[in-house]
Amino acid sequence: MAHLLWLAVDGTETRVPLFKNLTTIGSDPDSDVVIAGLAPSAAVITRDGAQHTIASSDKRAEILVSGRPVRKQLLVDGEDIVVGPARLRFVADDSGRPAPAPAAARAAGDVAAWRRLVAFSKKLGEAREIPALLQTLMDEVVALTGADKGFLVLVEDDGDGRRVARVRMARNLMGENLDEAVAQLSDSIVRRVVERGEPVVVSDALTSTEFNSSLSVVSLKLTSVMCVPLVKVGADASVIGAIYVGNDSVRGQFDEASLEVLTLFSTQASLLLQDALAIDALTVERATLKGELEKSRYGELIGACDGMREVFKKIEKVARSDVSVLVTGETGTGKELIAREIHKRGGRARGPLVVINCGAIPENLLESELFGHVKGAFTGAVATKAGRFLAAHGGTLFLDEVGEMPLHLQVKILRALQERQVQKVGDNKTEAVDIRIVAATHRNLEQMVRDGTFREDLYYRLNVVQLHLPPLRERGEDVVVLANFLLQKYCTEQGIKNLKGFSPRTQTALRRYAWPGNVRQLENRLKRAVVLCEGPLVTPEDLDLQTEDLEDILPLADAVERFRRRYIDEALERNGGNRAKTARELGVDPRTVFRHLEAARDGPPDAGDPA
Repeated sequence: MAHLLWLAVDGTETRVPLFKNLTTIGSDPDSDVVIAGLAPSAAVITRDGAQHTIASSDKRAEILVSGRPVRKQLLVDGEDIVVGPARLRFVADDSGRPAPAPAAARAAGDVAAWRRLVAFSKKLGEAREIPALLQTLMDEVVALTGADKGFLVLVEDDGDGRRVARVRMARNLMGENLDEAVAQLSDSIVRRVVERGEPVVVSDALTSTEFNSSLSVVSLKLTSVMCVPLVKVGADASVIGAIYVGNDSVRGQFDEASLEVLTLFSTQASLLLQDALAIDALTVERATLKGELEKSRYGELIGACDGMREVFKKIEKVARSDVSVLVTGETGTGKELIAREIHKRGGRARGPLVVINCGAIPENLLESELFGHVKGAFTGAVATKAGRFLAAHGGTLFLDEVGEMPLHLQVKILRALQERQVQKVGDNKTEAVDIRIVAATHRNLEQMVRDGTFREDLYYRLNVVQLHLPPLRERGEDVVVLANFLLQKYCTEQGIKNLKGFSPRTQTALRRYAWPGNVRQLENRLKRAVVLCEGPLVTPEDLDLQTEDLEDILPLADAVERFRRRYIDEALERNGGNRAKTARELGVDPRTVFRHLEAARDGPPDAGDPA
């Protein structure tokens, strides 16, 4: 068996059998001949039957064969080789020495192969960016196989829904890119491997009746070729690409054993590449969503649906004036954020914004909170205190949930707004205040006025301009944009970096869930998911979204009927239940409105319809 004699400075010799198709020389601990002071992979010796060829695998490494510098040289028995600081001698026939047992040789080869696989996986794991990962992958594959050239092909979408194979990386033994060779690779060998998902090895490509007309074989003058598929790991098991290597000087460079080794390495590469491609896709998706977020952002508000754009337009108009604004909408839709934007964009932005929730303060304390009190006005009033009206002087007072205010306080609120003066509890003098009022409620104040539970004069004083916030379920794609924004926000707050986004199934669930608690409910669910989620992607289970909670997509006819019922009900409400006036405004026969009311009385509306 041919071998190398490694001649040390002290005269000792180390024998290195050349029983492998590829023997590596370098400083890498996994090299077959480990020499300190060299590049990690400085040179390789390839075996083609009884012939052995040494080649440089690092352009900085100097190789001398019989005293002459070479980049690639067929070795002759007894030739002296110098690689950096090492002196070697090639021995073509060691019949005078006992050959190692085949089992021992195989065992040594197996150990070396497993060591290289571990090192290969480590290097790929360290290169998380796609370009670096692909380059590392092909450099390792070329070094492993002793090929002159290596190509990485990925199956990608061409933009028209078709899957095509494209060369993403082409490298040679010197670790150089082969940009000019890329165009020559779209041939029958790659197509066969990608379509069938089976590896191919061609020991003598130029004489192969099946592949000697292949474009890469002819153009690149390849004599030996191997191509193995990269298969997605999991239930899908589809081909995501291929690794293609070729040698242009040695026939029989690759055999079934070489193909088995490359297939093993490609399986490991598929695992890491699949993960890296998924992360890369998520990075692109996140960048796209970030762009959409910037387009959808209005101060602290986020929204791109028609309803929210209309709200933004109204804010721009009313913020410049000093009129009272009534913000309506379901609980959790973000009414306080609207008040903050009105204040921030108006002429009172330098003044205070004072917030009071009229439904969260006990009735016996609400008057004192609003108007203040003097010392001794009641039990516990140990000091004089200014109320929220006085605290908001020169700025904006936001009366949240104004529909919860008791009637006797509504009178005092009305007087304060009309006279611009307030009187502390227990005091006999008034104090002037200069404030703007923004009020909000989730109740139907018009109906409360009709029921006598809210003063009509106060309603009109507050409702100079009304802004209605649509519920989250009616805001379309806003829910996904909001969810991504909140996910990034909470991950940053919690210092969590492994969460990358939402799975496709979760995005569908976000759109189909009704979100009765609106944005506030979405915030709470996401806060919990950020803490409890174990994988890189948030699942519907992490958000506690069960299949039975998701709204079905209605047939178009049912959706139209549901909208028709809701629209007639809203028109009747605006007209105080007047059927004739509602019919005129809707442009329908009065009998249509009558039949609608009869149907509502005869049976309950569908789930989700207004009662």
